Amino acid sequence: MTQVGKDTLGTRSTLTVDGKDYAYYSFAKAAEKIGDVSKLPFSMKVLLENMLRFEDGGFTVSTDHVQAIADWQKDPKTGGEIQYRPARVLLQDFTGVPCVVDLAAMRDAIKDLGGDTAKINPQVPVNLVIDHSVMVDEFGHPKAFEKNVELEYQRNAERYDFLKWGSKSFQNFSAVPPGTGICHQVNLEHIGKGIWSGADQNGDMVAYPDTCVGTDSHTTMINGLGVLGWGVGGIEAEAAMLGQPISMLIPEVVGFKLTGKMAEGVTATDLVLTCVQMLREVGVVGRFVEFYGPGVAELSLADRATIANMAPEYGATCGFFGIDDKTLDYMRLTGREEHAIALVEAYAKEQGMWFTPDNEPTFTKTLSLDVSAVVPSLAGPKRPQDKVILPEVDELFNGDLKTTYKKDAAVRVGVDGKDHDIGDGDVVIAAITSCTNTSNPDVLIAAGLVAKKANEKGLKPKPWVKTSLAPGSQVVTDYLIKAGLQSELDNIGFDLVGYGCTTCIGNSGPLAPPISKAINGNDIVAASVLSGNRNFEGRVSPDVRANFLASPPLVVAYALKGTVTEDITTTPIGQDQDGNDVMLADIWPSNAEVSEVRSGAIDRSMFESRYADVYKGDEHWQAIKVEASDTYRWQPGSTYVASPPYFEGMSMTPDVVQDITDAKPLAILGDSVTTDHISPAGAIKEDSPAGEYLKSHQVAKADFNSYGSRRGNHDVMMCGTFANIRIKNEMVPGVEGGFTTYNGEQMAIYDAAMKHKEDGTPLVVVGGKEYGTGSSRDWAAKGTILLGVRAVIVESFERIHRSNLVGMGVLPIQFTGGDTRETLGLTATDTFSIKGLTSMKPGQELEVDVTREDGTTFTFTAQSRIDTENEMEYYRNGGILQYVIRKLAS
Repeated sequence: MTQVGKDTLGTRSTLTVDGKDYAYYSFAKAAEKIGDVSKLPFSMKVLLENMLRFEDGGFTVSTDHVQAIADWQKDPKTGGEIQYRPARVLLQDFTGVPCVVDLAAMRDAIKDLGGDTAKINPQVPVNLVIDHSVMVDEFGHPKAFEKNVELEYQRNAERYDFLKWGSKSFQNFSAVPPGTGICHQVNLEHIGKGIWSGADQNGDMVAYPDTCVGTDSHTTMINGLGVLGWGVGGIEAEAAMLGQPISMLIPEVVGFKLTGKMAEGVTATDLVLTCVQMLREVGVVGRFVEFYGPGVAELSLADRATIANMAPEYGATCGFFGIDDKTLDYMRLTGREEHAIALVEAYAKEQGMWFTPDNEPTFTKTLSLDVSAVVPSLAGPKRPQDKVILPEVDELFNGDLKTTYKKDAAVRVGVDGKDHDIGDGDVVIAAITSCTNTSNPDVLIAAGLVAKKANEKGLKPKPWVKTSLAPGSQVVTDYLIKAGLQSELDNIGFDLVGYGCTTCIGNSGPLAPPISKAINGNDIVAASVLSGNRNFEGRVSPDVRANFLASPPLVVAYALKGTVTEDITTTPIGQDQDGNDVMLADIWPSNAEVSEVRSGAIDRSMFESRYADVYKGDEHWQAIKVEASDTYRWQPGSTYVASPPYFEGMSMTPDVVQDITDAKPLAILGDSVTTDHISPAGAIKEDSPAGEYLKSHQVAKADFNSYGSRRGNHDVMMCGTFANIRIKNEMVPGVEGGFTTYNGEQMAIYDAAMKHKEDGTPLVVVGGKEYGTGSSRDWAAKGTILLGVRAVIVESFERIHRSNLVGMGVLPIQFTGGDTRETLGLTATDTFSIKGLTSMKPGQELEVDVTREDGTTFTFTAQSRIDTENEMEYYRNGGILQYVIRKLAS
């Protein structure tokens, strides 16, 4: 049922589409009461509609909230707090398993408090897509996909049983089985509607903008379809599922004007890497970005989705595109019903949300880009915003381009019975993967055409390169086969390995043992080239330290080249059958070639066929036999799914928030600490605390799986918090990995945290700028609180992680007045006390007392980053889930 408010402003109207009536909340009528809203950005109009629909004259959504959004046009800056309710929630399995674990635990908790377990049910539609678990174990042969699927089900049988139980036991909850596609591509191609509709309390059909939040940061991809969506932590998503609004501040909106059109040989990947670099320089964290101008009209919807997808990489909450004819054409191509498409068009035009190239709304600030000036690029070696144009990539190793990488003498290594030289900058992984690019037919067809031209000239990838193709949906396979390009990709090693995130999430699988041994035994800085969106340190592979984001055709080209230490635009890719040099230009397809193949390869029937039974799954999924039940029967000793400790001993009345007294630092970190650093998703090292835990539970090394796959078990995840192999804790100078000190002794962070917990000592984490950048990883906050960390003190937070910390009851604090950990000289031996927390208000300045080892003291002022009253309620309750349980139980 679609909940609506009291409509005290009287904006409810009727829209008739194909003879069917829909109620909607009219901006034209609202303008009579709150003033003209025509110059609001489209993304802000979506928020305005949300306020109008839920406006009830009360505290939650009042006429003041509606007026505040209208008045934003006069002063387009960050405004007051609003309560936003998305239409639906999107999950993936890495973040979805802990969400379902929490829901199951919440049913136990509300039952213990005497409440009704039926209240723990999603109140809005929830779609979970299983896409993060498949690993590239097998590659480069026709049976790779089949064997990887079998391995995936063997490793994750317990998790998949649990998720299937959830799909049967919770209402409004649907699970898309493994091997279907990546959640964002499935969302774009199938789930997203543009305009949602549903019956309200009175049985009337109401039409309103499709909106969503998701437990994956790249949920922003759906903004390319004109659907406002962004990533949140799992805990915030759970609250949204249970009918709680998302508390947020009215955002600033940065307008990004695009002009011109892409030049010959340039891809949407090159365009988005340029946008990422430009927007990072501007600084858009916590802001909406909205694209406008004549250049937008030149972009296909898939191109727009590529740009929207990487909003987390440029730091924005979202990257929004309005609705136009290309939106409708895409919906028609992907199998949406004609009436639904007509509703999208009629609603957008009626509400002034129809994009035209000359439309220029009011923005907080603007920047512009002539798209025709974009050139082919990579981004790397460790941040998405570090764009490098192709002719300069080799300088990363051969010169000094903001890195310390260098080209050293190569090491001799045997591969497949032959000896080869491998050195710094040689490409050992080339992966066509991720939602960012595999949703875009132009770049995948371009990759196939590069493969075709390479085959014609007899080129092959270098033998030390691990190649893989992991599309974001099964439709990709259909059109590659129809175009005759899948066989061309197969012939140079880019066989299908699975439908999922694979290398982009860190599931690149093991390298050949001799290559791995050569890299690690000789300190080689090996490289990967992937068509992904993340290349953070320690993410792609534990053996690879330099990672580059690239378009799919460039992934193929670098697999053939085998190194990034030579300019790929001026040196040969390889030699043909006759020994002649082959240059990149010789195998690069023209825009016209790509367009011609695309026009004959993709049709509506592909989407209709693939999504007809999207929840049915293959024979593996169908073979999972589970029954629905009111509460979950936890399996003792499980290393995958366990009841978390968040609600143990919980009462109906929250404890009074206590000041933090004599806390010790667990870690002192630098800038750009990512959620991958805090809570890695990839491989588990045998000698790590998590590895020791698994071995103590009789789990063989071959069955460790990944941190991401074990997020349903809090013990494993606590062991893995701050355990990234590339994290650098300044408390142990010169040491990489998850280490710290306890009373001067160096040890694993987890081990030290447990010793501090035994001592009853609270902990803090100190950091620099952009703390928590990257994935919307709730375990980065869950692990932090479970290790005993009460507060995180940094120069700036990324949006999602700050929210997650609050949602888990951790106090986020931001340095002020130019203070940093360095200017204050904070060290491992300092002790921290933070007072006034009992009566703290949102955004309040706090006094932090520091005691040195020699007994001297000083105080600095910092700001609480609990930003809203709603967040204060969550914090006082010990977290958002505890708040929801108490509210529902009462």
